Amino acid sequence: MLHFVCTPIGNLEDMVPRAIRVLREADVIACEDTRRTRALLTHFEISRPRDLVSYRDPHEARTAAYLLEKLQAGMHVVVCTDGGAPGISDPGYRIARLAAQAGHPMAAVPGASAVTTALMVSGLPAASYTFKGFPPRKAGGLLRFFADEAAHAHTLVYFESPYRVGKSLAAAYEALGDREAAVCIELTKMHERVSRGYLSDLACAFKAVKVKGEVTIVVAGNHSAFMREDEPD
Repeated sequence: MLHFVCTPIGNLEDMVPRAIRVLREADVIACEDTRRTRALLTHFEISRPRDLVSYRDPHEARTAAYLLEKLQAGMHVVVCTDGGAPGISDPGYRIARLAAQAGHPMAAVPGASAVTTALMVSGLPAASYTFKGFPPRKAGGLLRFFADEAAHAHTLVYFESPYRVGKSLAAAYEALGDREAAVCIELTKMHERVSRGYLSDLACAFKAVKVKGEVTIVVAGNHSAFMREDEPD
């Protein structure tokens, strides 16, 4: 059996009871940072399994093949991340694909997600949205990343490095116009902060600010209700 387990994105009180049980029953746990997962297991008094495997992007294909071998041997494999849902801008897709092709049963244990948490506190529509993970670093790719969404009415959600928030917001403003947006920092953690406003104002506010922590940005879709009528000074 293969389980995908969501883990808290900050506040450990968000860990669901089923996730604790599934982690206790695992023969193999595949995670991003074994040190962080060990700390999580210790906090919830979960005995560490014999096999605790690092499952990171650079080695995802190799580790997925290893996990498939464990499934074929009849073991209970659990995939989790440092925080949030496996496969959502984190490793998970490859082993899910391999397990599905091989006919192994799979189940997901829902829990905290930075995507849906940011949507809920953004003040923007959440009935229809697109999540695009992390944008490209280079200027041209960054502009295309936003330009591809310019005509769509759905809300856009993406992750960003704390070192590139101002640059990202400026590119979004250039490609999308002056739309409402929300910059969500350290969601569910002690220093949680949500800044709401128009892209032009947020780009200016974060231009020279050193951001600490994880960042999720929500941008309104192409709808007049969420666009600034007059251009800012």
